[in-house]
Amino acid sequence: MNRGDLMGTFKSNGMMLTYDEYGSGEPLVLLHGLTGNRHMFDAEIKVFKKYFRTIVLDARGHGESDKPTSYTLDDHVGDVLRLLEHLEIEETYLLGVSMGSYIAQGVAIASPERVKKLILVATKSQGKTSSMEALFDKHADELEGMDFSEKVVKVSPYIFHDLKAVGKWSHDAAKKGSPMTSKEIEAANDALDGFDFREDLYRVTAETLVISGDHDGLNPPEVGRETAKLIPNATFVEFNKSGHAPNVEQPLLFLDFVLEFLEIK
Repeated sequence: MNRGDLMGTFKSNGMMLTYDEYGSGEPLVLLHGLTGNRHMFDAEIKVFKKYFRTIVLDARGHGESDKPTSYTLDDHVGDVLRLLEHLEIEETYLLGVSMGSYIAQGVAIASPERVKKLILVATKSQGKTSSMEALFDKHADELEGMDFSEKVVKVSPYIFHDLKAVGKWSHDAAKKGSPMTSKEIEAANDALDGFDFREDLYRVTAETLVISGDHDGLNPPEVGRETAKLIPNATFVEFNKSGHAPNVEQPLLFLDFVLEFLEIK
C-alpha cells in the first residue's frame, strides 16, 4: 500500500508530538539532533521514501511538537515507543543523528524486539552534559557574553568540516521548523545531562551501523567507536571529510552506506 505523504500528531504522556510519514514498505524512523527538527532529514527523505515507509518525528521540546519546561532522555525514548504503538509498527529500522542517536540507543535497549536494524550517526553512549554544553565549557573564554546562537556559530569550525553545506542545511531546516526560545534550548540541553548507556548496550539485539566523522569535535570518532564496541553486532565507520553531520557533509557516501546496510541494492 502506498500511504502517500502525510503529517500527523499523537499524544505521549500528555504531550502532543508531530511527525511526517512518507512512502511505503518496511518502516524506517528518523530521529534528529539537539535543537533540530524533522526537516533536518528533508534531503534523505527524497531517497528513503522510494524504499521505505519513512517516518520523521519532531522530538518533544523541538519543532512543532509541544515544548514542556523540563523533560528527560527517558521521555524522548518513551515518545518513540508510543509513536510506534500509535502507528501500529511492531518492528522498525531506526536511524538517529547526535541526540537522535542517544534516543535510538535508549529505544533499542528498552525494547530490543522493536528495532530490526539500528543506525547511529555522530553518536556517543554517555555524557555528563549535552555535547554542545561540554564544547561551550571547553571554549568558555572565547564565548563569554554570547547567547546560544552566537556560541554555536563561533564553535562551528570545531564541530563541522564542510561549514558551507552545514550552514545551508541548518538554515533551510530552521525556516520550516518552529524556532526555540533560550529557555526551550536550555530544557533540551538539560534533558541530556548525565545519561550513560554503556552498561546496557549489550541488550541491543539489532544489527547496528555506527557512523562518525573524523572532524567531529562534539562526538569525536573515539566515542562512536566505543559505542560500537559495546553493541554485540555493530560495525563502525569513520568518514574522513565529515564532522558532526556526515549525512550532510558527505551525503552520497552516507546514503551508500545506509542503503547497503538496509540491503537496498
